[in-house]
Amino acid sequence: MTVLIAGGGIGGLTLALSLHQIGIPCRVFESVPELKPLGVGINVLPHAVRELTDLGLLDKLDASGVRTKELSYFSKQGKPIWSEPRGLEAGYKWPQISIHRGVLHQILLDTVIERLGADNLLNSHHLASFTDTPDGVSARFIDKATGEDAGTYNGTLLIAADGIHSAVRGKLYPDEGPPIWNGRILWRGITESEAFLSGRTMIMAGHESLKFVCYPISNTPTRDGKFRINWIAERFFPPDHQWRREDYNRAAKLDEFLPWFEDWTFDWLDVPGLIRNCAHAYEYPLVDRDPIDRWTFGNVTLMGDAAHPMYPIGSNGASQAILDARVITREILNHGETSEALQAYEAERRPATTELVKLNRRNGPEQVMQLVEERAPNGFNVVTEVMSQQELEDVANTYKRVAGFQVDALNAKPPIVPRPETSMLSSAG
Repeated sequence: MTVLIAGGGIGGLTLALSLHQIGIPCRVFESVPELKPLGVGINVLPHAVRELTDLGLLDKLDASGVRTKELSYFSKQGKPIWSEPRGLEAGYKWPQISIHRGVLHQILLDTVIERLGADNLLNSHHLASFTDTPDGVSARFIDKATGEDAGTYNGTLLIAADGIHSAVRGKLYPDEGPPIWNGRILWRGITESEAFLSGRTMIMAGHESLKFVCYPISNTPTRDGKFRINWIAERFFPPDHQWRREDYNRAAKLDEFLPWFEDWTFDWLDVPGLIRNCAHAYEYPLVDRDPIDRWTFGNVTLMGDAAHPMYPIGSNGASQAILDARVITREILNHGETSEALQAYEAERRPATTELVKLNRRNGPEQVMQLVEERAPNGFNVVTEVMSQQELEDVANTYKRVAGFQVDALNAKPPIVPRPETSMLSSAG
């Protein structure tokens, strides 16, 4: 029997590779007719890079992304607030990788096709319904574009990796409604520009109501010495503001947000220049969903954004989906392809991600920027005039603990999925 995976995003493809690693047959069902490398930049944190490394993908990540050296926070005047090393520079055994989301997705997709075969990745298969059976689960799919039946498939388990608009979650929680908008809009783009600071720095500047984030996602310069810089401009609007809330991933209009950043020209970064020189920018409302008290129903469970959609604060969305995939795999290795495996996965991951969703709503580690703005809106000479070193360290350390990537704890932690020489499958011959 086969594990059925609804959704061919980063989480679903990582799960497919992980199950293949331990010898469990699986099949991925994706709603769209063709998976394409879409999106902008993301960060993959060391605890998730560790898992992708165990899947044999580090060389491909290195070839396509940037090993982030440090994360630095600045005020809206460009004054330094807090900086900390990241990845290997912070003492982790694994790097932090800044990469184009579409490139990461393509790496996973190509590897799934190579290892599992193209016949185990079915496009134009949107989940329409599912039921438990004596042997597992039965799932019926349709072609979403035409409404035509795409077949019914039987499997041992159904794992919903189908995102914030999950069809599976929608059937389990039919009255939940749309994602929750918190009043913030993100404008995102990629610009070819000169390197800044160390050349491998991720920066965040501003405060809760107006913020700019950027980092390089290419490590090879163009012929004129430029690099691909991923950037995010963010603005908070009052609750009664009438915005086009449900129109996701729309092409952005620069005149709707550039004026707020016109004077953000620092001696180390030209923010308005990055925005103006971007060929294609996109608009995203910042949304999530309230945590739910149950993911697993019989032989069906949720993972990734289907289970715990969160604000993209702390660079954790994709990383948490990768961790979900690996824990599901470990528990299937421990308990077999059973509901007990899914319950064990949920028992570990649901409390951890619930805390993270709530912490991200409080701005996660970025709250240091807001505290500085409240205490010194007109600027400062050095940040310790308004915020102690201990306060800064406490915010950073709390987030690492909640998100599961404290340096010493992660380095000492055994692999989530036992390596082949120590796995039950290996010992069984």
